[in-house]
Order: sequence, then structure tokens, then C-alpha cells
Amino acid sequence: MSDRYQRGMTVRREVLGDTHVDRAEFLKTEFDEPFQDLITNAAWGTVWASDGISRRERSMLTLALLAATGNFEEIPMHIRATSRTGASKQDVQEAFQHVAIYAGVPKANHALKLARQTYAEMEAEEKPYETS
Repeated sequence: MSDRYQRGMTVRREVLGDTHVDRAEFLKTEFDEPFQDLITNAAWGTVWASDGISRRERSMLTLALLAATGNFEEIPMHIRATSRTGASKQDVQEAFQHVAIYAGVPKANHALKLARQTYAEMEAEEKPYETS
């Protein structure tokens, strides 16, 4: 494995968490292994590994781009990652407001809905034994 791949796997684990990456690795097949290698090298080993901007800023950009392009499936994963990148709920709200203005209100509205649901799930996971 290349140094970039190793760095990519390290950064991927730091941002997404071991549980997510372990699950992705366990579910990896011969069919999707080339794709997994590509994202580990390019997305995680190059883009996310760069120190040109902070991980907080990178989270905000990623969430805004996912929403603006209508790639909603990955928004919950990247909302969960904000707990490790330092992007706050307010940061996410600001990013989605930019989406509303520059890419469309419906996209931002759907992204906010997904973020709200994911934050609620994260809060419930933090307090599994509390009842109302």
C-alpha cells in the first residue's frame, strides 16, 4: 500500500470514525474495491489530508457541496463527522444557507431536514438510557 493510501486511511478514520470505516472495509467486495481505493487515495489521502484549510472548513464545504449537487445520501455521514472535525451546528446552518441562496432553497431545505434528523440520532445515541 502506498503512503498516500495509508495517510488516507488514517485521515478517513480520524474524520469518519473507526466504526464507520471498519464497516465499510468489512462490506468491501472485489467489485467495489477499486472504488474504495480511489476514495481512500484521492478524497482522504489527498484532499482531506491537505493542511491548506482546516477540517472544520472542509466539513462545511463538503456538506454544502453535497447539498448543492443533490447528493443527499452522504449528508448524514458527514454530519456525524462534524463531531470530529469541529464544525458546529451553527457552521452547518450557515453552510446550508449559502446552499439556499446559490443552489436553491429545496436542496438546502432537504439538507437541513437530514441534518436535523442526524443530530437527533446522535443525541439519542449519547443518552441511550434516558427516558421521557
